[in-house]
Amino acid sequence: MKMKLWLIAAAACGVALSQGHGSPDASAKSLTKAERDRAIEYLEQTGKELVTAINGLSEAQWTFKAAPEQWSIAECAEHIAVSEETVWKLVRDKIMKAPAAPERRADVAGKDEMVLKVIPDRSTRVQAPERLQPTGRFASREELLKRFNEIRAQEIAYLRETNDDLRSHFEEHPFIKTLDAYQWLLLNGAHGKRHTAQIEEVKTAPAYPKS
Repeated sequence: MKMKLWLIAAAACGVALSQGHGSPDASAKSLTKAERDRAIEYLEQTGKELVTAINGLSEAQWTFKAAPEQWSIAECAEHIAVSEETVWKLVRDKIMKAPAAPERRADVAGKDEMVLKVIPDRSTRVQAPERLQPTGRFASREELLKRFNEIRAQEIAYLRETNDDLRSHFEEHPFIKTLDAYQWLLLNGAHGKRHTAQIEEVKTAPAYPKS
């Protein structure tokens, strides 16, 4: 299925998840309160939006496809959940284990807003990488939502408690180029928002089941 230049979660996919070396500098600066609050609120908000979008759907609505080549709501939700875990593992297991590079901070100036505006925008579409394509990984909607909520809760807890310097650890994105660890976490919220909007688009199809 197609989505945007952001391919942002997909972006993560394109990035190898091989474990980096090194550890954060002991003298690293933690996030400001404003940065911490903004990311937590955004991840909480976008998580609630997804839950609301798929709550109470019948099986017919959950699996409805407006066209053979288009994703169902179930497939959109699976893509969100798989991408969420992919990006979180990238941040946790690679980006934050690489050496801090505070001299690169200028490379990502202004990219918080870029992530929050570009990724949810569905006016431009690109193909999701194969590893993020929906394949029916989850036995039920409940299992899918449980996994998504677990990962999102881990990210929020990390943002709430960490003193790591997320602003001095970086990874390249195929389209937006250099992003810091904080921006990759924002990206997860923005990616969920993008495909929650896609779920709402599915509901507007003329043949979408009424129940």
